[in-house]
Amino acid sequence: MRPNRTPGQNPMLSLNFCGLALGNSEVFRLSVCISARRTCVFVLLLTVSAVTAWPRPAKNPPAPRESIVAIADVHNDLDDFVAILRHIGLIDQQNHWTGGKTIFVQVGDLLDRGPKPREVMNLTMALEKESAQAGGRVVALLGNHELMNIMGDLRYVTPANYASFADGNSEKRQKAAYDEYVKWRNSHASLLAELPQPMELTEAEWMARHPAGFVEQREAFSPKGEYGQWLRGHSAVAQIDGIIFLHGGIHPDLAKTKIDAMNNRIREEIKAFDDSKQYLQNEKLLLPFFNLQEINNVLQAEVIAELKSRVPPSNERQAKIQEFLKHGDWFSVRVDGPLWFRGYDQWNDEEGTAKATKLLEDYKAAHIVVGHTVQKSGRIRPRFGNKIFLIDTGMLSSYYPGGRPSALEICADNKIIAVYLDQQVVLLDAAKASPQNGGSGQNLAVGDGPAVSEKPGVLPSNGRCSAATAARQ
Repeated sequence: MRPNRTPGQNPMLSLNFCGLALGNSEVFRLSVCISARRTCVFVLLLTVSAVTAWPRPAKNPPAPRESIVAIADVHNDLDDFVAILRHIGLIDQQNHWTGGKTIFVQVGDLLDRGPKPREVMNLTMALEKESAQAGGRVVALLGNHELMNIMGDLRYVTPANYASFADGNSEKRQKAAYDEYVKWRNSHASLLAELPQPMELTEAEWMARHPAGFVEQREAFSPKGEYGQWLRGHSAVAQIDGIIFLHGGIHPDLAKTKIDAMNNRIREEIKAFDDSKQYLQNEKLLLPFFNLQEINNVLQAEVIAELKSRVPPSNERQAKIQEFLKHGDWFSVRVDGPLWFRGYDQWNDEEGTAKATKLLEDYKAAHIVVGHTVQKSGRIRPRFGNKIFLIDTGMLSSYYPGGRPSALEICADNKIIAVYLDQQVVLLDAAKASPQNGGSGQNLAVGDGPAVSEKPGVLPSNGRCSAATAARQ
């Protein structure tokens, strides 16, 4: 039955009350007329279409990171350091940053052996600032030689290194330091009697062991010195995009130790060293320019002298001395610690593959990149199915015959390339090796284990990470 329609009412939106008789009663329900139902569906579809078609802000795909460049032990070799940085496009002819958003990782041992320590550190410090302004980053890590300079283990510091810290007042500082040493020696007769070997007895001998620039070098690496402050702010281990970088390596026994915990522990040990040394200087037991060997000898002699003395020693003083003498067992100094470990070079293939696999699983990492151990071939060496890369190629060739400057470049697509001044070699090309891309499913790589099935690809000088290279130009 058609309902009565009120004048002016839209028939497309009219409601029809339909009655349905059930027995003696009548149940009414509200229903929408067919015409109204069609209209509602049409309006709904129109609305959905309009909303769907409404222009939305375009979502930019995440920008791929540019390459990571890692360089190992420099050892004060400024010329070759600059040469490889220029060759790979990180600096220009004036040594300013041109790497754009590239991440540059230096895995430690900037120092010792070579001729130009200050110049190498100054360049790295400048690149830290310039790279940050360009959106890139320099990650300078601690090596064992940075730690040695902080603690005063100066076995590999050359006279030329000391001379680079000298200035017009160095002769006066040298003489003042000797006079201070003579006063100290005259006031510690009982201690000197217990030394395992005598300290310098003549002025000429002392001067020969403490040449011009020595005092300034020790001041520069102190907690308040320019280079000392800078180095103490560095980490020992970094994990970037699933790749772990450090100087020596992570021993399998340390696999339960988180990377932040490793870095914190090394910082704490350096601070403990600084605090104990300052306390013992305040006690007039040490002089600021004593090297680590002299410090150890003096403290061991002092322990013996105090045991022989009838005067009861200070408990605090004894505790500080004993704490200091245990530094050889510290995490930062141990041969199995992250700054000193050499196992990745020494393991055989079978042993190393199992251990490297477990390490990467524990840290949820794809690769580990280390320096520290010079590769005799003078080439970057991938090991254990490309899990670990040993990148110290003996840059300082005057010290390491057959050595050469090199860099490891890790592209945004995870292609890994060894870069030398005369060639670039593909060590790993996961994209080409993928079965989805028509590859065999095996890595294009060079290494030392049975997993290696193909020779490395040699690239032209401009054929590295194309996106990163273009961005730097």
